[in-house]
Amino acid sequence: MADADQPAPQEGIVATTEFVRHRNVLLSRARLSDLYLDYYLHLADCGMHVAEEHDRPFKEMLAAFVLHAVSRPRNELIAWTVNLQDPRLNLFATADNELGQVVGRVFVDNVKEGAHNLFFCETIRNVRGQYDTPRRSTVDFDGPDLFAAVELFYARSEQRPGRFFDLGDENFALLSAHPDCDLAWLRTVTLEEVRAIATQETLAPIERRAYRWRCGCSEERIMKVLATTVRQDPESLFQGEDSIATQCPRCGVLYRISRKALEAWAAKHPPK
Repeated sequence: MADADQPAPQEGIVATTEFVRHRNVLLSRARLSDLYLDYYLHLADCGMHVAEEHDRPFKEMLAAFVLHAVSRPRNELIAWTVNLQDPRLNLFATADNELGQVVGRVFVDNVKEGAHNLFFCETIRNVRGQYDTPRRSTVDFDGPDLFAAVELFYARSEQRPGRFFDLGDENFALLSAHPDCDLAWLRTVTLEEVRAIATQETLAPIERRAYRWRCGCSEERIMKVLATTVRQDPESLFQGEDSIATQCPRCGVLYRISRKALEAWAAKHPPK
């Protein structure tokens, strides 16, 4: 763990973790205002529009996602996808805990229809410079409550209770159980008690991390993804055109890639 007395990170929002002594519960907290602002600036830069009824669940999911990420080890890459049926859309978020980067987007086209909403989580750890096998879990749920969906994920996949709280003014908190947790307290603690937790419980600071809205995508990374197809069947990719427009699947930034540039890149970087 990082030193609890370390200075606050200077870039991005600050997310904190504290241990609730005598309860054996981890408290994660963050104010998402600046991250939300960066998300809206990103949408404006990309010329993208998200309908209000889609924006609200995405922001709720993003809040829960950041609190989950800060409670996890620094060497993890995490991705969540939430498939909602009403309204029908997919919500996606991913985080690199080592770099403190968070990004995500809303998908409204070609969303799979199903009997239930679905919650997908994928986690990859960087162990001594090598990424291990992804750990995946899926939970089905009903209803529009994203916090309830994530709490169900904690109960079924994390196999420990977790409770999320909207503290107001875009402040959020997560309480997650550790061994020998006071389960009765965790299950009954109220929103007002969480707001006043610093005066009612003994908190031991653990860590402060910065998270910022950043994807890391680039034209070269997009070409790397497309290189296999252009080597095997360029016509299926370009369909007689001199270039194609393609979006980053993580953040939605639009890239226009010329056939000449992509073929040159693929020739310069043969498959290993």
